[in-house]
Amino acid sequence: MDAPPRVLTVAGSDSGGGAGIQADLKTMLALGVHGMSVVTAVTAQNSLGVQGVWELPVAAVRAQYRSVVDDIGVQAVKTGMLASAELVEAVAELIGGTDAPAVVDPVGISKHGDALLAASALDSVRTRLLPVATVATPNLDEVLQLTGVRVESEEDLRRAAEAVLSYGPKWALIKGGHLAGDAVDLLTDGSEEHWLRAPRYDNRHTHGTGCTLASAIASELAKGRSVPEAVAAAKEYVTGAIKAGFALGSGIGPVDHAWRLR
Repeated sequence: MDAPPRVLTVAGSDSGGGAGIQADLKTMLALGVHGMSVVTAVTAQNSLGVQGVWELPVAAVRAQYRSVVDDIGVQAVKTGMLASAELVEAVAELIGGTDAPAVVDPVGISKHGDALLAASALDSVRTRLLPVATVATPNLDEVLQLTGVRVESEEDLRRAAEAVLSYGPKWALIKGGHLAGDAVDLLTDGSEEHWLRAPRYDNRHTHGTGCTLASAIASELAKGRSVPEAVAAAKEYVTGAIKAGFALGSGIGPVDHAWRLR
């Protein structure tokens, strides 16, 4: 049998299984691609927050990446938690030398407000990682962290996208999920715009939303879809996953990656 499209996630591990590497691989399986992973950090994490973070050495991250890419090959790469400037720069170099689209989720803060990126790494994200991204997928907190642009309404999304695009990604997907009303996102490459809207579901169990969306985009790109097609399909998938999110533990539960199978 022919192998399915292959997607590589470069991200941190979430011991609670709702976000990070675990969410990425679940998403990839649900969308019919073969997921592979490069672990950048290990977290002690549950529904209440992040209790501990341990970065892997740059050499270990490089070795994992080369092991997968040089033998198996990839049709898309997705990045998540990279923790430090050293890891950001190493991963940016690796992605820059890989002939595959890259979806960069510039993870800075967890759903619970825990820092997942050192402040000293922000400049490396701006100058090294975003320039090699096919699609960058910041939420509004990450937009503020990276660009200083505060988004308070839909009208501000365009200004946020311009600021993110100034750092070099081919496309910016500004996620407006933290705004009131419908869940609206703006995808643009600076010349064409795609506004994506979905109903807002009254469900607090949304842990892993950003990881899931970025992994879904990478999965659809690996299948050969264009960026607008991939983002639209990913938005539909993650909207269903949010609607089906379930309680787990005592805090914020995860989205349901297998919602289409239940």
